[in-house]
Amino acid sequence: MTSVALLAGCAAAAFAIAPLAPDAAALPQRLVVEAVRPQTFAPQLEALAAHKFDLSRADLTRTGDTPGTLLERLGVADASAVTFLRSEANARRLFEGRGGRLVQVRTGEDGRLKSLVARSPALRSEQVSTHFTRLTVARNAQEAWQAVEETLPLQSQTRLAGGTIRSSLFAASDEARIPDAIAVQMAEIFAADIDMHRELRRGDTFSVVYEALTADGEPIPWSQGTGRVLAAEFVNGGKSHQAVWYRDANGRGSYFDLTGQSKKRTFLASPMEFSRMSSGFAMRFHPLLQKWRAHLGVDYAAPTGTTVRTVGDGVVEFAGWQNGYGNVVQIKHSNERSTLYAHLSRIDVKKGQRTEQGQRVGAVGSTGWSTGPHLHFEFRVNGQHQDPLRIAKASEAVAIAPTAKAEFAALAQTLQVNLDVAETLVGARGRGE
Repeated sequence: MTSVALLAGCAAAAFAIAPLAPDAAALPQRLVVEAVRPQTFAPQLEALAAHKFDLSRADLTRTGDTPGTLLERLGVADASAVTFLRSEANARRLFEGRGGRLVQVRTGEDGRLKSLVARSPALRSEQVSTHFTRLTVARNAQEAWQAVEETLPLQSQTRLAGGTIRSSLFAASDEARIPDAIAVQMAEIFAADIDMHRELRRGDTFSVVYEALTADGEPIPWSQGTGRVLAAEFVNGGKSHQAVWYRDANGRGSYFDLTGQSKKRTFLASPMEFSRMSSGFAMRFHPLLQKWRAHLGVDYAAPTGTTVRTVGDGVVEFAGWQNGYGNVVQIKHSNERSTLYAHLSRIDVKKGQRTEQGQRVGAVGSTGWSTGPHLHFEFRVNGQHQDPLRIAKASEAVAIAPTAKAEFAALAQTLQVNLDVAETLVGARGRGE
């Protein structure tokens, strides 16, 4: 009992004394000045000179490259490496065909090669979109050169980006360092909402979440370097359009807006992938007849041989030569609707053949009454010409299955967050501006 009372008294005493500590501001202050002699440069330079380091450099192979020209461009001075690259079968393949293979080298201070790693598309065609080939050239334990070739899976990275339209979609995507393939996908996704040829406005903005494929973490330079657009938002004239990629339980994938309405329509907006349009559905001065006449269709300027696709499911009604149209294909669709594709350089379907939306029917040409390579495209309803862009925008859409709504809503919410992050990073999209 006495001990408890004593402890209690000590505690009370401690509480009473604590506030009596001196004020730190009132304590005496002292300024200390000390001379510091910096180390002389000589020892530092000697330590730097004694340090051994490697140099790394990367470049893409070019058509016509030889082992000598490639290594010289990469700053390598090593005759034995050049000889090995010329003689080794796997290494020689690096210089065959077109360029565009990613090559990284590591050298010593004297320029001698320590290792070379080359990454290129997979050798087997069925693996090109999923794998890459890695060639490693280095000295083994016996200081002899050896080449090891491996086929490895590509890795997918999710990237966020966005931009502002100043002149064209491709100019904006270039400025934002977005691959052309992604810009084309965006144009296709929003084709039924926005005419990328006629309705883009200066100040329109976009945000996009997309897959980028990498090899050993390095961006790949060949055409399979980009995957799919996962989500995108385009603000055109102050109106926002969204799209989300969703794959259902059966493995079928498609794009939907945030409410679950499919972005796919009964008819595509264009019979070609996004390209420059030379004239629209309006009156024009006919270059051959030398008079003004209604232009009952849309002309797409494109190089000869460019793929022409059918805009909707149907049956080939005519495939052959037809006066001013030259090589022409006519396809009959449901509800008395039909489409026509003229001036083709080649025809890839036959009369009576059933076609599916997006299927190749021919290639751009300059046959018939044509002044240059282009596609003339017409859309008719009950035999009457209609503006194909207006028809595409008004065509039927499909809603997401009721059983998938909850899963889709969760995915859409996540991707919307990513789009908001993309907007924050690049200052894109500016709603209502």
